[in-house]
Amino acid sequence: MTRHSFSRRAAAVLAGIALAAMLPLQNATAQPGYPSKPVKFINSFPPGGPSDILARAVADILQNSFKQPFVVENKAGASGNIGADMAAKSPADGYTVLFGIDTTLTVNPHIYKSMPFKPADLKPIMVMASSGLLVGVNPGTGFKTLNDLVAAGKTRGVSFSSAGSGSPGHLAAEMFTEATGVKINHIPYKGNTPAVTAVLAGEVDGGVLATPGMLPHVKAGKITALAVTSQQRSSLAPEIPTVAEAGVKNLEQEVLYGAWVPAATPEPVVQALQRAFTEALARPDMRARIASLDLHYEGLTGAAAAKRIVDLSERYGRVIRSTGMKVE
Repeated sequence: MTRHSFSRRAAAVLAGIALAAMLPLQNATAQPGYPSKPVKFINSFPPGGPSDILARAVADILQNSFKQPFVVENKAGASGNIGADMAAKSPADGYTVLFGIDTTLTVNPHIYKSMPFKPADLKPIMVMASSGLLVGVNPGTGFKTLNDLVAAGKTRGVSFSSAGSGSPGHLAAEMFTEATGVKINHIPYKGNTPAVTAVLAGEVDGGVLATPGMLPHVKAGKITALAVTSQQRSSLAPEIPTVAEAGVKNLEQEVLYGAWVPAATPEPVVQALQRAFTEALARPDMRARIASLDLHYEGLTGAAAAKRIVDLSERYGRVIRSTGMKVE
């Protein structure tokens, strides 16, 4: 998928979601006096990706409901650390909300020598959605199934591209090593698109990458899809088995898309945002758009959201310590 085609798709998704903003939320203004000024959404990844699309969609709806501007700013870099650090150090008043993915909190603390913030500096508003990754290989490898890849990887080794050191694809490669004994040469690229291009060009055997960027090439026969890493099949390609269905255990991995505020944010403000997010994402058109991005609605708030993040951090920490994964 080219950058231009993805941008057109992202624009179409945003246009559809924006229609939902025409109807006000019923209970979002339950916290008196909040907000009384513009609210900033910091997206810790580049424009056009799922977290950016979710941030702008929710901003449109909340802006209409609260009658205050909700402005999205992209602060990408360092696997989400730059934006997360900015949000964590903002005033704890509900006027700065971080949008990003769980790996900033569940992976980065284990692979960076030092972090500019602590995960405890942020409190979740909501784990909004999750998505799996797609295990895909160049057809020239001859691999038809996940077990083919595992068998070859145990003897001669295989090479995997990823969207960068510390990315979900990098973690997936290390999880492959731990779960199966496959010898993987991890090659990081600067983003999902060049990582997919590397698979297409045969620079690497394959990769575990974001499904939307891989699927057009799968359908064109230029990439062979072996499995998805989520617990359920992809809504965009239900014919592709999960890793468990493909016969390999302990490879399930999902990327969580969430929103956070500084930890000291007053609980009434946190609850007001949670109600607003819950009602916004409950809209049928929002659910449909979430599915169109190959995301699975989660809607976790409060203790449930915090526990999901902590549990993943513990699981990934064990993998990282076992494999020696690090940022290069």
